[in-house]
Amino acid sequence: MIIAWLKRLFAKKEVPEMTNLVFNNAFNLLMQNEGGYVFNANDKGGETKYGISKRAYPNEDIKNLTLERAQEIYRCDYWNRCKCDFLPDALSVAVFDFAVNSGVNRAVKLFQKALGVKQDGIMGNETIGAANRINPRTTLEKYLDLRLEFVLNIIKKNPTQKVFEKGWTRRIERVRKYCEELV
Repeated sequence: MIIAWLKRLFAKKEVPEMTNLVFNNAFNLLMQNEGGYVFNANDKGGETKYGISKRAYPNEDIKNLTLERAQEIYRCDYWNRCKCDFLPDALSVAVFDFAVNSGVNRAVKLFQKALGVKQDGIMGNETIGAANRINPRTTLEKYLDLRLEFVLNIIKKNPTQKVFEKGWTRRIERVRKYCEELV
């Protein structure tokens, strides 16, 4: 049933209005975590604006990046790649934010770990199906705990990243609070 709906949706290239609302809210939450233009020597992404880094987007004019262009990038390269339109709302927001912060593949693999499915980094039918069958509150808690563990391990392995610890942990807690209200 879900697969047939997905095929119809992709064939029409339409996005249901509700998923636009969820994406817009997720994007607004993301902008609370991502600032304007910064160039921090400790940030491996280099020059960054709205969370879009020069390292990840070498062809973008980061300094003059518009909020609208950032939103397009986030919709296409993070939200759509993670197939967030097909996840329960709270989980879609959590996966999206982690994908932006640490990469799509890593975000999906840890999501799969939280769900107890094969960890291949691909948001396929098995992962989407499990996300829609398993209790979203339990999955959300496991997922955000795994994310926090991941962040703390980065800092442990590379102490130069400790400067980001407070911001990263606050971000995870902000996402947790928002998503818990959606469940």
